[in-house]
Amino acid sequence: MKLRRRVKGALRSLFLGVQRPFFEELLVLGDSHVRVFSSPRLRRKLWRYHLNVVSVHGATASGLENPNSKTQTYNIFNRVLAATRAQKVVVMLGEVDTGFIIWYRADKYGVPVAEAFTKTVSTYQNFLRTLKARGFSPVCVSAPLPTIQDGNTWGEVANLRKGITATQRQRTELTLAFNRELEAFCRVHAIPYINLDDVSLGPDGLVRAELLNKNPFDHHYEKRVYARVLAQHVGLVIPQAGRVRAAAGPFRYRTE
Repeated sequence: MKLRRRVKGALRSLFLGVQRPFFEELLVLGDSHVRVFSSPRLRRKLWRYHLNVVSVHGATASGLENPNSKTQTYNIFNRVLAATRAQKVVVMLGEVDTGFIIWYRADKYGVPVAEAFTKTVSTYQNFLRTLKARGFSPVCVSAPLPTIQDGNTWGEVANLRKGITATQRQRTELTLAFNRELEAFCRVHAIPYINLDDVSLGPDGLVRAELLNKNPFDHHYEKRVYARVLAQHVGLVIPQAGRVRAAAGPFRYRTE
């Protein structure tokens, strides 16, 4: 078994090494949730691309304009963007914001949730605008829904987030609103958007049980299930990046 894994790993490394100079690079930027793009299923689905997955643990949409943030997301992303040969850039952020940061600021500093929400959305939108202005073709993926249940302090992330008072349902509703705002913005600005909310939401209004990680200490989606869901969409959307025309009609900003 170990020999088989080593052989498969060696073959994969060989393929990626051969793939790099001949295949179009696809840059993926985001928080720890984008590590799903390194899964075998998505690599097979996107075999025409050399995937360059840049995952910054704890990255936030609200920190995209702050070069002094703890995670250094702004600086890391800018260095990668300056060096990449990719034209298409997949971006997925927001889970940390809607699941924790916005609520933390509201509880600790008295910042209204609606105000923090609007500022976070605006910062994310500005980042997407900047990508287009720099000649990239961005593709935006919806933020994953909250998986940490009320009162759950298991695992590092759940323990760090235990201080906020927002329920899982409140966090879910904010995430859904966040994803709707980004989808509307992307539609108007000709940015392909992959919204997985419909297939991620269970009948109880919370994340589907099948997406919950088998490891109760891990707040990420179950990788194989998430990869399968993403694979049903990325193969259709990503090749169209840079070819989508802006939707007609006015854009009405809203917060919920």
